Amino acid sequence: MSDKDWRGYSIETQGVRAGQHRTPEGEHSDAIFPTSSYVFGSAKEAYERFSGKSEGNIYSRFTNPTVRAFEKRLAIMEGAERAMATASGMAAINTVCLGLLSAGDHVVCSRSVFGNTALMFKNIMHKFAIDTTFVDLDDINEWQAAMQDNTKFLFLETPSNPMGTLADIKQLADLAHSKKALLIVDNVYCTPALQKPLSLGADLVVHSATKYLDGQGRCIGGAIVGNHALIEEKLYPILRTAGPTMSPFNAWVFHKGLETLSLRMEKHCANALEVAKWLEQHPAVENVYYTGLESHPQHELAKQQQTGFGGIVSFEVKGGQENAWKVIDATQMISITANLGDVKSMITHPSTTTHGRLSEEERAKAGITDALLRLGVGLENADDIKADLGLGLNAL
Repeated sequence: MSDKDWRGYSIETQGVRAGQHRTPEGEHSDAIFPTSSYVFGSAKEAYERFSGKSEGNIYSRFTNPTVRAFEKRLAIMEGAERAMATASGMAAINTVCLGLLSAGDHVVCSRSVFGNTALMFKNIMHKFAIDTTFVDLDDINEWQAAMQDNTKFLFLETPSNPMGTLADIKQLADLAHSKKALLIVDNVYCTPALQKPLSLGADLVVHSATKYLDGQGRCIGGAIVGNHALIEEKLYPILRTAGPTMSPFNAWVFHKGLETLSLRMEKHCANALEVAKWLEQHPAVENVYYTGLESHPQHELAKQQQTGFGGIVSFEVKGGQENAWKVIDATQMISITANLGDVKSMITHPSTTTHGRLSEEERAKAGITDALLRLGVGLENADDIKADLGLGLNAL
């Protein structure tokens, strides 16, 4: 079947079937093409490929069958015309910036983004005379007030890292388009299995494929998903020339990871909700941040624009950093690591790891206190996860 035929199927079927192009060998699984270059049938064919007069593989920095298979599958699952794979999630965001921004341009960005994302806008883009205004993710008035005549795009994560705060995607899309700007959404927490920002008005979606798209913490990669013309005209030239390229092997891993994405996300959500409810009742816990809880102020918005609440639960313990570290150090099963999106549960202390390079004031504005812990809830038995957390929490 051709790729476009899969658009009428469910996302579960798309994740298993879409994007595969079988070779004449007739393989049932997906082939890997670990090659840097390609052989042309003639000098004329080489000329036509390089000049764009004909389609086909040229050089694996920007054309590779395995990478293309992953891109096609992800695009169909996101409901997009096209996806473009990159070497990492940060490479995806950097490619967006290089492709869409010039000196003198302006960006409005949520304060509640991954620490390195904030630093890239604040430190690296600023070196090229690109200014960024940071605003509260869930305050539409701040977004409106920050808009300028030279604002090129709005950038956000929803749910945010690590607080799980939401933005109203449709509302922000309407605001961006009213000012002739674009809306770019980092969909790393939800993936297309739980949320499709393009259907709510976003222009581009970025992913760290390292996280849930892989699902087992094996490879580094990223992706940009959206309109074909926008990617072809603005972003693909950056990939082709600057080379933030995904390797064929990593693309094959992500391609296979998409096969189980929907199934895994269901279990991540179920486990996370059970753990969040348990944490909410624990006497050593001050606050729990998870939109799946009915007590969360954005619970209804989450139900409107997501089909699940995700696998990340953040919570504050009583006693500040000292007790937060005690909880981490008491765990015997949960992995102490700053990654997320793995089948294995993971715990980290954001203010001294993922967001440690931000100033104390910047962390405070983002709601990241010294008492905060971020838990990436994995696919183990939920009772085992709670018991492992309880080793530290029960001793406080």
